[in-house]
Amino acid sequence: MAVQKSKSTTGKPDSSSSNGFAYSREQFQQLIEDSLNLAKKLGATDAAAEVSEGMGLSVSVRKGKLENVERNRDKSIGVSVYVGQRRGNASTSDFSPQALEQTVRAAYDIARYTAEDPAAGLPDEEDIVSPRAAKRDLDLFYPWDIDAEGAAELARRCEDAAMAVDPRITNSEGGGVSAQQSHFFAGNSRGFRGGYASSRHSLSVSPIAGRGRDMQRDFWYTSERDARDMAKPEAVGRYAAERALARLKSRKIATCEVPVLFENTLAAGLLGAFVQATSGGALYRKATFLLDSLGQPIFPKHISITEDPHILKAKGSAPFDDEGVATRKRMVVKNGVVQGYFLSSYSARKLGMKTTGHAGGSQNLILSSKLTDPKDNLKAMLKKLGTGLFVTELMGQGVNYVTGDYSRGAAGYWVENGKIQFPVHEITIAGHVGEMFKQIVAVGADAYTYGSKTVGSILIEKMKVAGH
Repeated sequence: MAVQKSKSTTGKPDSSSSNGFAYSREQFQQLIEDSLNLAKKLGATDAAAEVSEGMGLSVSVRKGKLENVERNRDKSIGVSVYVGQRRGNASTSDFSPQALEQTVRAAYDIARYTAEDPAAGLPDEEDIVSPRAAKRDLDLFYPWDIDAEGAAELARRCEDAAMAVDPRITNSEGGGVSAQQSHFFAGNSRGFRGGYASSRHSLSVSPIAGRGRDMQRDFWYTSERDARDMAKPEAVGRYAAERALARLKSRKIATCEVPVLFENTLAAGLLGAFVQATSGGALYRKATFLLDSLGQPIFPKHISITEDPHILKAKGSAPFDDEGVATRKRMVVKNGVVQGYFLSSYSARKLGMKTTGHAGGSQNLILSSKLTDPKDNLKAMLKKLGTGLFVTELMGQGVNYVTGDYSRGAAGYWVENGKIQFPVHEITIAGHVGEMFKQIVAVGADAYTYGSKTVGSILIEKMKVAGH
């Protein structure tokens, strides 16, 4: 795996044509200055602009044969223009001076004819990231110098390893490799300037076990900013096959109300539900079951959630949010009590609050429990579950954020006396997200990072399981 870490003379990632990009950072900076100057000349009271470029390679194989090779390259510049508290947006993928002028004018014209919005506007100057902090290198850019042939070979190795595990692995939905990189630069009329390059690479495979009516599929993947940090193709393939084999001879169970253990790969979804329910848009629209939850005990006392936007190489790291507001490490939940929401400048104004630097979403959340022992691996968590359901797959959306109702199709394993008895499928688990949060009795030490969320397996005291 040839991965180049490009550094400029300043020691920072150099997002220039030497890394495959068509545009340099300097060109992006000039486009931003031109856009803001054009807006000012037209009479805008404020303006913001962002320019970006992305490129990548995606390759898939199935049963050893090349199925797909896709190359993507895209670029765009988006401009927001404010005329008082009227806002207009326009974007283009054409970077020529004429197109840029037309785009800024379009945004300005939209702003002139849009109704006033008291919450509209750029972030307050005191919230904007400092020039020094905006340049913070969070080690997010590792271009992967791989061609289609090399990517196909990795995908084949992954799939071959899966197929070789057991004769009962009879088929495959294929293996895939993706190498993606991008860079951007943004600025506004209140002094913000900043941008950086980032990368994200992945390898995955989906083997099928069994034949006829007893076929079961599962998958596994590895994804990192630096391809050298990814798991080996053979390890990914073997684990995916083992997961598929473990699901053979799945059966239904009778409807019951039992403890439910969410595998660590799924537990991040519960954390995601909390973020969604405490995000500015849901709060000011009053479209959330966690309205007015600030300062309230939503989780048990042993649960805390921290957020750290500055972890090197992490998927959710950023020195500033999508508006140029500084990001900060904070406690989101402390001893079960909500300490903060996820707000942009706009949603904060709608709520009469201050932005939390979350235009664009959450950053590197970690859910932890004071009760977690370092020895609380999956085996220990199954013992804590005792008799109940261990969930390893969820289907459908099934979460109503207005009411908090939760109902999703699921598959997993029936557990008795802390030991897996048999795989189960075609069931539905149901409850209320607020109650599920309150009923978290244990969090495993088997922490898993899914995107920007890190959490171990989560044990819920009781949920309804609908079977036959």
